[in-house]
Amino acid sequence: MTSPQPHRPVGNRALAPFGTTIFAEMSALAVRTGAINLGQGFPDVDGPPELLDAAVAAIRGGRNQYPPGPGVPELLEAIAVHQQRFYGLSVDPGSEVLVTAGATEAIAAVVLGLCEPGDEVVTFEPYYDSYAATIALAGAARRTSVLRFPDFAVDEASLRAAFSERTRLVLLNTPHNPTGKVFTRPELDLICSLAREFDAWVVTDEVYEHIVFDGLEHVPVASLPGMWERTLTISSAGKTFSATGWKVGWVVGPREGVAAARSAKQFLTYVASGPFQPAVATALGLDDEVYAGLSSSLQRKRDLLCSGLAAAGLPISHPAGTYFVVADAAALGARDAMTFCRELPERVGVVGIPVSVFHDDPEAGRTLVRFAFCKRDEVLTEAAERLARLGG
Repeated sequence: MTSPQPHRPVGNRALAPFGTTIFAEMSALAVRTGAINLGQGFPDVDGPPELLDAAVAAIRGGRNQYPPGPGVPELLEAIAVHQQRFYGLSVDPGSEVLVTAGATEAIAAVVLGLCEPGDEVVTFEPYYDSYAATIALAGAARRTSVLRFPDFAVDEASLRAAFSERTRLVLLNTPHNPTGKVFTRPELDLICSLAREFDAWVVTDEVYEHIVFDGLEHVPVASLPGMWERTLTISSAGKTFSATGWKVGWVVGPREGVAAARSAKQFLTYVASGPFQPAVATALGLDDEVYAGLSSSLQRKRDLLCSGLAAAGLPISHPAGTYFVVADAAALGARDAMTFCRELPERVGVVGIPVSVFHDDPEAGRTLVRFAFCKRDEVLTEAAERLARLGG
């Protein structure tokens, strides 16, 4: 009789450390308690009417089957025009653009398309949670540099130490989730110089490119001298046009980099979002006032929520972009943000996200909490009043 084989755990062991996302846990907690959900970053209003009308027209017009693999022609062209219009980048829509099922798939397609086991990926922590899982699935190793509260400035020594001869790419998010940081030009220049020194790709997640405040400007890495040929830029319609559920994203960059991403993407979703793609093409061509209105509206919302956090006695990092503000719950006696966030709905009826889940370093964000301000004014006003009770 043969000996029984040792039991193998169900599931891919590369994903074992990640479990259920914190967003699912906290959203469920919001539903159970009836709390205001400032955890997950999605707006509670719809995007421009031109966008919605174009989607209805596409559905009624029969555009409901598989779109072309790289994306529908009018969206590829619209993305190329967008890059020229806002950043002066000349892009070939036929070979240098790839449409994806949101930016999350774009990140996965690029990492899986470029990385092999043994490669290393440099990124900053805290990081968007899909980064770590995607790097693990590729068999690559994660090397991080910590951005620390309250200014989240890049530490040059730490960043340089993260690079090696095995560095394949740098995964950069600016404007940055969860901190709201917009990387400065000197910081971008440092990242680019290291990428050139170690012959690494730079993959930039720029989904919040049009959500920048206080007169600052978003600077795409691909627009910097000598960086187009080693940069893949990722963005999406979800954040810019308040349509996160549509899952229309894209990758822009040199032909060979986009081809590598496409080689992986075709075995992920193959294609997606058929009738939404031409609608996004319409939205990308909207007037400058639409883009400016998004930024000014969210800046006002940021200030509204920040005032409530300040009234609660919570120190904050004033965000320069995105949907998010980070506060330090240690000022209220919290020893760890996870416990604080699990108790917060019962205490005042608000849900936030512990920043520690976006860190490798368990101490770096232990007492930090991320709150989303991409909600209706009346929701933010109520949330701010509730949060102010913490300081009572």
